[in-house]
Amino acid sequence: MKEFWLTGALRHPYWTLAWVLALAFAMAFGAKNLYFRGDFRIFFSPENPQMQTFDKMQARFNKSDNMLVAITPASGDVFDPKVLAVVKELTDAAWQTPHSLRVDSITNFQHTAAVDDDLQVEDLLLELSQLDAAKAANIKAIALAEPALVGRLVSHDGSMTAINITVQLPEKDQNQEVSDVYNSVRALTDRLAAAHPDLTFYHGGVIALNNAFSTEAKNDVESLVPLMFVVIVLMLGYMLRSALAATAVVIIIVLTIIATLGLAGWAGLFLSTATVNVPTIVMTLAVADSVHLIASTQFLLREGLTKPEAIKKAVRINTMPVLITSVTTAVGFLTLNFSEVPILRDLGNMTAVGVMLAWMFTMLLLPALLMVFPISHGYAEPTDKATQMDRLADWVIRHHKAILPLTAVITLASGWLMLQNKVNDEAVKYFAPATEYRQSVDVLEQKLGGVSLIDFAIDSGQPSGVNDPVFIKAIAEFALYLQTLPEVTHVSTISDVFKRLNKNMNGDDPAFYRLPEQQDEAAQYLLMFEMSLPFGLDLNNQLDLDKQATKVSVALKNLGSTQMLALEQKARSWMAEHYPQYAMEASSTALMFAHIGERNMTSMIQSLPLAMFIISALLVLSLKSWRLGLISLIPNLVPAVIGFGLWKLWSGEINLGLSVVASMSLGIIVDDTVHFLAKYKIARDEGRDTEQAIRYAFHSVGHALLITTVVLVFGFSVLILSNFRLNSDMGLLTGMIIVVALIIDLLFLPAFLLQFDRSKKTAAASTTSGEKHHV
Repeated sequence: MKEFWLTGALRHPYWTLAWVLALAFAMAFGAKNLYFRGDFRIFFSPENPQMQTFDKMQARFNKSDNMLVAITPASGDVFDPKVLAVVKELTDAAWQTPHSLRVDSITNFQHTAAVDDDLQVEDLLLELSQLDAAKAANIKAIALAEPALVGRLVSHDGSMTAINITVQLPEKDQNQEVSDVYNSVRALTDRLAAAHPDLTFYHGGVIALNNAFSTEAKNDVESLVPLMFVVIVLMLGYMLRSALAATAVVIIIVLTIIATLGLAGWAGLFLSTATVNVPTIVMTLAVADSVHLIASTQFLLREGLTKPEAIKKAVRINTMPVLITSVTTAVGFLTLNFSEVPILRDLGNMTAVGVMLAWMFTMLLLPALLMVFPISHGYAEPTDKATQMDRLADWVIRHHKAILPLTAVITLASGWLMLQNKVNDEAVKYFAPATEYRQSVDVLEQKLGGVSLIDFAIDSGQPSGVNDPVFIKAIAEFALYLQTLPEVTHVSTISDVFKRLNKNMNGDDPAFYRLPEQQDEAAQYLLMFEMSLPFGLDLNNQLDLDKQATKVSVALKNLGSTQMLALEQKARSWMAEHYPQYAMEASSTALMFAHIGERNMTSMIQSLPLAMFIISALLVLSLKSWRLGLISLIPNLVPAVIGFGLWKLWSGEINLGLSVVASMSLGIIVDDTVHFLAKYKIARDEGRDTEQAIRYAFHSVGHALLITTVVLVFGFSVLILSNFRLNSDMGLLTGMIIVVALIIDLLFLPAFLLQFDRSKKTAAASTTSGEKHHV
């Protein structure tokens, strides 16, 4: 079968080009079905327990999707009448934000006061006509003494204030809905910033987070993919010494990418912050197959074979290694299906399909392209590169006894360092410091104490149970406990509302700033308050409809996942110890990301043995040798150990993106090992001894390994330029592992073979020892 299509490609290259191109474009047509999603929900499957808790809490209380706008005046005083006027203008205008449900600020805070025997409830700043220096001073005194505002909507020193816009997205086209909300708010703040140059506006909240995911993904597509394409073309042209050979590879790359995206569209997948990098990764991986075939063809042309003979022989000797390396790479990416993150599963599946498409197009189309294009012979013999590889082989053979223990020591040290890495995700730090979102969040943390939240829903167990003094007391004590934790910057609780109402209903006597003692009294206070609240500013964000449960919202410093999970556990333990009769649930976007990082790392570690087993079985099959198959395991595992050891020295933190690198890189770095051992085995089968087989492997495939490694490293290193840290960290660590893998394959692997795969020099080896190497 192989001879049939290969002969057809060499005899009728243009017919081959025509039907393969037709097949590729039929696949690519599915790309019309692709669409983009950038909201945070794409990181969580519907079965995710934290996602289910989040949705349940969203349904029980008001939606908590929000857009936070913070204002800092140059004067450092947000209570300046001019600044308060802008805050009120922005607050009033923000109600016109698409899908807005609620707007909270210091100007529309529902201040309560006793007026004779009545409860007065009104905005802190009802009309701009009321605003003068005395009114501003009164607003400042009230706001900085109000627990619901300080540390949440106004900083302790009064240098920053925030307007929180709560939205309820229809979730029909969430990407567009997020964009509509964000752009509407940005247009408003841009207009106000132009009119008031002494004010600086910052944007945070879930909507800003979702917009940042979307924006950075689009930036990656627009900048990284074209950059990678240019880099690959230039590197291939230089290393292969043939512009037309590089053109042939580019054609394979383009067809692979459009076919991959097309099949994803046919499968109903969407693009996301993770999968927008599929073209870059596939582009990088697609090069390896083509380079090995082209390098072998050029090698054989230099040996004096005709072009059809050189192409045919190059295909024959590379078919199995290229197939195995493609399959093992695909297996590595397919292990991402064990990930807890849906978009990482999509990344794995799309890349695996892309890798196999690259193999298919290489084997079907590249021979025809090489027949059509008048490619050069590459490096002339003898070449500096070939000479360097020969010298490197001699050096390794001379020093192999020193290489083995040195590698062992480095590996053991790296293994110890690797175990010191900590799984720690900070969703805020998914974005580079240069991004607008990260800069806003950093300022918000500095001024307001942080924008990470955890919501605790506490159930009294009965309708109207929130009016029970025992329950209110439990909520108040829980809030006091949370405020003692150093990570907590603000606690919003219904118990503070009850204290304020109790004081108001007792003539604003500060002595009565305490919880009501009778249930009917508490219920009466709450009813009077709710009846006085304007539309959109009710207590549905704190109480459910039947007053059975309340939500305690806790603002935190920007914590890592480990710290956040520890805080959640502290809160649960406290409640279970002191008030076990009340059920409590915890949720927030930050908490969801903290859990998904831990869960994803666990699932990926569990999948690693399966990937190792499948890849090992494929290596044994391809090399037709149990001994070489087992030997190949070592150079395939050591690079990841050393890479993660180096990562401890670089960062020490494993985030969501890095949790998949071990399985993913395992499939990639097998390539070099397979090609080296395949050429080594050819020489051994011809009767050469270990040293000569190693020299043959260096001479015949060393240069190709160098080319593919350089391309792979540059490809993944391009991801370092991404402002989305999950992508940049993944690119950096994968690039490091690939470099280490080449070093291991060119130094440790031959040294290991010299020590453990020695045999006496055969007669066949004796007759060929002085002959010129050939493929």
